[in-house]
Amino acid sequence: MVRPQTAQKLAGALLWTAALLTVVTLVVILGYIFMNGMHKITWEFLTTEPENMGAKGGIYSTIISTVIFTFVTLLIAVPIGIAAAVYLSEYTKKSWATKIIRFGTEALGGIPSIVFGLFGFAFFVIILKPITGGWSLASGALTGACMIFPTLIRTTEEAIKAVPNSYREGSYALGATKWQTVSRVVIPTALPGILTGVILGIGRIVGETAALLLTLGGSLYIPTKLTDPASTMSMHLYKVAMEVGAMDMAFGTASVLIITVFLINMSASWIMRLMRKKTTA
Repeated sequence: MVRPQTAQKLAGALLWTAALLTVVTLVVILGYIFMNGMHKITWEFLTTEPENMGAKGGIYSTIISTVIFTFVTLLIAVPIGIAAAVYLSEYTKKSWATKIIRFGTEALGGIPSIVFGLFGFAFFVIILKPITGGWSLASGALTGACMIFPTLIRTTEEAIKAVPNSYREGSYALGATKWQTVSRVVIPTALPGILTGVILGIGRIVGETAALLLTLGGSLYIPTKLTDPASTMSMHLYKVAMEVGAMDMAFGTASVLIITVFLINMSASWIMRLMRKKTTA
């Protein structure tokens, strides 16, 4: 019979070991990528166009395409995702219909990205080709929006549920309507949690490759309209590594991609801290 004190120490040791292994694995992976890719990151690498299918030149067009693709995807997904979460948490009661909707969003969150890619290829690229232009920024953004809907809806819904009921009751006591309470009290208070969901969505679509290979097109030129094809940094990384074989370019692109995601997370954390200070002041 193991004593409770001994079991607690063993559990603590196992947790510390697991955490240490996770951190060491992350450091090894990032260290290997940066050691092989940091020397490629120069001003010329960041500001010149890819040449010879990405084997030479820089990654300027893929950086701009990544920014445009992310912006368009969020422009589609964020309003719909937040509106759906507000409706589920504030305007519906517990019923079989809401249970089915929530089950559906959770199921969508577990679907592999390649399945979203096949759906996007069949629906947005082929069926809606007269509207989207086939392989294009529009098809890729619509597919990316479908991928991050579950994350946005669930995180927004949990953030709204975390708002104390006393805030709503105080608003109603002052004569506010349901919509005024939701738009001026609930959503501003839940904004840090909503922003967390947006950041998670950005992290997923920025690093996505499989679904975008089937929908975005893979052009190395900067898109000038929604029906133009494009290529994100993650797609460019896959192509130069697996198709071209230019591993130095691949490691350089991977280093820039990791730094970009890190800066996005740091900026978002800073914004959330400011928001929390304002809401608690």
